[in-house]
Amino acid sequence: MAESGTPGLTRTRDWAEPVIEHRRPVTAFVGRALKGPLHRPVPVDGFADFQRLFGGLWQPSTLSYAVEQFFAIGGRRALIVRVANGARAPTLGLPAGAGVLRLAGVYPGSREYLRASVDYDGIAGEERFNLVLQRVRSTGSERVEDQEIFRRVSLALDSDRFVGELLLRSELVRVTEPLPSQRPDRSGSGGCPVGYTCSNSDGDDGKPLTDYDVIGSASDRTGLFALRNEDFDFLCIPPLTRDQDVGLGTLLVAARLCRERHALLIVDPPTGWSSAQKAIEGMRTWPFRSESAFMCYPRVRAFDPLRGREETFASCGAAAGLLSRAEEAHALRAAEEDWVLRLGVRPAVDLSEAQRVRLAQSGINALLARRAADAPAVIARTLATGGCGSPDWIYLSARRLALSIASSIERGTRWVLLEQNNPTTWSRARSLVGSYLETLAARGAFAGATRSERYFVVCDERINDALSVAAGRINLLFGIAARRPGEFDTWLVSHDPSVSRARSVSVNRLATAGGQPETIRL
Repeated sequence: MAESGTPGLTRTRDWAEPVIEHRRPVTAFVGRALKGPLHRPVPVDGFADFQRLFGGLWQPSTLSYAVEQFFAIGGRRALIVRVANGARAPTLGLPAGAGVLRLAGVYPGSREYLRASVDYDGIAGEERFNLVLQRVRSTGSERVEDQEIFRRVSLALDSDRFVGELLLRSELVRVTEPLPSQRPDRSGSGGCPVGYTCSNSDGDDGKPLTDYDVIGSASDRTGLFALRNEDFDFLCIPPLTRDQDVGLGTLLVAARLCRERHALLIVDPPTGWSSAQKAIEGMRTWPFRSESAFMCYPRVRAFDPLRGREETFASCGAAAGLLSRAEEAHALRAAEEDWVLRLGVRPAVDLSEAQRVRLAQSGINALLARRAADAPAVIARTLATGGCGSPDWIYLSARRLALSIASSIERGTRWVLLEQNNPTTWSRARSLVGSYLETLAARGAFAGATRSERYFVVCDERINDALSVAAGRINLLFGIAARRPGEFDTWLVSHDPSVSRARSVSVNRLATAGGQPETIRL
């Protein structure tokens, strides 16, 4: 179930009619990075952004290589969540007479370089001071990456300009106790450079990640739970280290998050699957299955500029880049394309066409170095087996299409919360969604020759009863025929004043005959 609050939503009568649109696919990455904010989803639109915000390639960071490959292969937008295990931010001390005003960095790591300057400009006869804080590229560098200025601050606890409270808004530092008895000295000569005091070299990058670090805390919204209210389409969790796979517990939590957010988890094949035969045999007893996840095999080979040689890497970043690039180009049924790598990234294991087919039968999608003209058709699969919600969800393209449409309709109909909860609004919503699905149908998104075989939309008193209206809730039901005419994947979109959500539901198949169910039983 995907949820998203609607605070601050406003609409005026002279707005144009609302529309439903697909947005550019977003891939979320969770892992270790050299620097940057912890447990906060940060959008990046290229590897240069990642270098600036998170430090670029770093040998202990499998995340950094996955992100590099994602953008190199064709990904356009990523959402980065940095996690750490015992990392520590650097400290900084500003002389204050016989004491010291001690500051600690907000972001941990040995590559967090801070400096501060104190002056009394415009202050006469008061125990106040001006504080300038900067993040720089490296120690002694004049390249300032971030700067904050706090004027007329005070050490007095009862002051409306108390430095400890003001710096709670800072993205650079916090005050640590005890406070000195007098304001910090004016910064002068002898600094780094002159006029500044630089942070100490006590920042620490921490230890290798564990599954607990990646999973995080639901109450604190750390780790994976930092993504709970974010919109994303794919989720990559690179291996904890170069030779340690992500654990089953992390995969289970990540798959549940993806199911809630209408996203897909990209799972890396275990390190021990060094051949196609081992992957096929290993899949038989592998304990993880989910319609909200898929796997690409094998891992990939690419040049590592930090080691100066070719290395083997997890495949999730490359796979996300391939799928994102295909969706940018084709929008619909992108997952049905062959998974052909490009530009210096190649499969770590060569696969025959027979092995590719057998892997697909096991639920594993093959990464290719080139497209063979006479290759047999192979439909990409999710990691679903057995009793998933829909038999179509074992096919990646059908699953991805349904998730994308559900997300788009949920986002594109939030405007109903600003309208009267009555048949007029229901009719407008039904017409909007119908037009959207008809546009997709004209582009070949659905199976079937007629509208009633391809999709249906319901938004009337059958699903908006008196109790729903009294609660301020508006429901909309739609179904799409992803693979077979008249066999619908059905979704219920609900909007109420506190939350909007979309969830897959089951509807009596006979009730959907003709495109308009007469009796709705969810």
